[in-house]
Amino acid sequence: MKFREAQREDVPAIVGMLADDILGSKRECFTDPLPESYYSAFAAIHGDPNHELIVAEFEGKVVGTLQLSILPYLTYQGGYRALIEAVRVAKSQRGGGLGRQLFDWAIDRARERGCHLVQLTSDKDRPDAIRFYEHLGFKASHEGMKLWFTEVDPDQ
Repeated sequence: MKFREAQREDVPAIVGMLADDILGSKRECFTDPLPESYYSAFAAIHGDPNHELIVAEFEGKVVGTLQLSILPYLTYQGGYRALIEAVRVAKSQRGGGLGRQLFDWAIDRARERGCHLVQLTSDKDRPDAIRFYEHLGFKASHEGMKLWFTEVDPDQ
């Protein structure tokens, strides 16, 4: 298994994994060609040193992904925290330890970048993912909230 920074040509495989579940199928637009908005987002992530879009590659195929964002803030005496988002593992690779490997990589990277904590959010409708994160040592220490700027909540 190889972990590397995503490239533009990886975007369709990443979006395919994002769309390949009950929640993602409602909010992603996995078409050929993909909407340009995905490539614009990729360019913004790729161009910012505080964001890393990572893929796991096995036998030349993208089989996992996550986004790691390093966030500076004033609390904790001007510290840094890492945010892990958009974690996906291809269905063909689930249950084999790839998710743990992705998280181990991301947590090590956060330490390298000087972060004092790693945080993530998970949809409450993903109980298996929540159990997985808890197994990794994450704790549900805060209550998250969102304010949507669209007329319809895309998660509904």
